[in-house]
Amino acid sequence: MVPPGLYALGNPGAGDPVVVTANYKMSYDIVRCSLAGRNVWLLVLETYGINVWCAAGKGTFGTGEVVRRIASSGLAKVVSHRRVILPILGAAGVSAHQVARRSGFNVSYAVIRANDLPQYLDNGLVTTAAMRQMTFSFYERLVLVPVELVLALKSIAPACAGLFLLFTVTNGAAAGLTALVAWLGACLAGIVAGPLLLPWLPGRRFALKGAEAGLLWGLIFYLLAGGTDWSGWTKAAFFLALPAVSSFYTLNFTGCTPYTSISGVKKEMRIALPVIGGAIALGLLLLAAGRFL
Repeated sequence: MVPPGLYALGNPGAGDPVVVTANYKMSYDIVRCSLAGRNVWLLVLETYGINVWCAAGKGTFGTGEVVRRIASSGLAKVVSHRRVILPILGAAGVSAHQVARRSGFNVSYAVIRANDLPQYLDNGLVTTAAMRQMTFSFYERLVLVPVELVLALKSIAPACAGLFLLFTVTNGAAAGLTALVAWLGACLAGIVAGPLLLPWLPGRRFALKGAEAGLLWGLIFYLLAGGTDWSGWTKAAFFLALPAVSSFYTLNFTGCTPYTSISGVKKEMRIALPVIGGAIALGLLLLAAGRFL
């Protein structure tokens, strides 16, 4: 977190613009770097280390905090104009007319991406259509995958180790290795393939898209591993559990996307998580049944 308050970038004077951002250090650094070489005032709000968009949704990047920070920083005595520039993604939490009424400062919503700020300022505070457009391209999804992988390792590592030991003890090392590769592949299908193939996987729900990615992986692995020779119990367990695992990890990706809402995510989780848990549990029961029946 960056301490909230008023910062000077370059050597700003009374007539220079005031840009508002969150005190999440990455947000602060990106804005600061995008404005390098310019004279700008940077008003940092107290969002408790949360980025602009999430903080706006929670209300910490909100009307009250903008008004409080303008007052506590003595901004009216620092600049001669009465305008603050906010990111478009902060608009969900800020009522511009309330800020103007309570602080005397007008609000201009600038751009979505910080790297468009220089052009916005050079254009006389005019936002172009491209500056308002939120994209989620293949590359933009790809750069999020390593983050998801690191976060998922906490659950993947013990699960893989447990499965390998369980199948090795009960069926031998070959079975243990097969189970390990199958489970790990399902995890990667949900974490990597699901997000990357997001626009092309049928359906709207992330859980469904993840299940489809897991099913695709399951079919590939089934053919490569000689699954036609497995018992009916094993086949049923295999095609129940693997898509469910992938579904879970793609569902987790909703927090990285630009077009999900809190209510929508909660609704999908209420529906999907019991189905995912039930499918994995049933798969394990089928494996046990196949061993003892």
